[in-house]
Amino acid sequence: MQPDLELVHIRKGESFAAWMHGYPFRTVRWHYHPEYELHLIVATSGRYYIGDFAGTFAPGQLIMTGPNLPQNWISDVAEGELVPVRSIVIQFPEAFIEEAMATMEEMGVLRPLLERSRRGLLFDDATSAAVAPLMRRLVEAQGLRRLALFWEILELVVAGEHEVLASLSFEPNLSRTEDSGINKALAHLREHLTRQIEERDLAEIVGQSPSVFSRAFKRHTGTTLVRYRNQLRVDLACQMLLAEPDMAIACICYEVGFSNLSNFNRHFLKLKGMSPSQFRANFAANREFAAAD
Repeated sequence: MQPDLELVHIRKGESFAAWMHGYPFRTVRWHYHPEYELHLIVATSGRYYIGDFAGTFAPGQLIMTGPNLPQNWISDVAEGELVPVRSIVIQFPEAFIEEAMATMEEMGVLRPLLERSRRGLLFDDATSAAVAPLMRRLVEAQGLRRLALFWEILELVVAGEHEVLASLSFEPNLSRTEDSGINKALAHLREHLTRQIEERDLAEIVGQSPSVFSRAFKRHTGTTLVRYRNQLRVDLACQMLLAEPDMAIACICYEVGFSNLSNFNRHFLKLKGMSPSQFRANFAANREFAAAD
């Protein structure tokens, strides 16, 4: 089975992505991305797959994956159950870390870890426990403090004990996926998420009729374009609710592409099981803890 391409969203003015997501979520599928990733499980247990490795996970699991390594985490939850926060994720481009190592000699200690991460790395409990509070703070940090936390996390994982997951013989074949018309359409949708893009526009991009594209899109994503776009917009709103605690919810609504507040609130409640204000309030205590630290 070919993995799907995940398009990582790195906000303007930032060098890497740091965010959290619940369950179910759009990235919970067999997927890959060109960025390195640190993935911390904070809730639920289940099975996970890294390359040709399969195992079980529980809260506290910390894994690092290298560029284009297929992966998936599937939680064991009751049908219809919504988990507000399942994972905390840091994703950073290969070019960013390569330029940092070329500029700063001290960064050279990262090289062996980065190479091993191309097969997936599972860290020990002590490393996970040390990294977890820093990842929580990083999600909401800004400016130089954000960079300082990032380097501190990398320092801990370089020193931490870990095991390599995928076998030496595992080599993902992504040639078909990289040329996939649906992935091109998804890339265009993510890059222009706040615009009103119709199915016929995406069909034209990939050279298909609207009816053929519609069937292929639903088969690939498991849902319709409208629902998929709303999910992306709500996901982006969640990131903004955490990153911009003083920004009015109505402003976030329009920033992510919804045309009216009531529609935004309805979709948010349906997808996250709570209102935007409740979602923000759930993390208020965490912000206070981070500020006091």
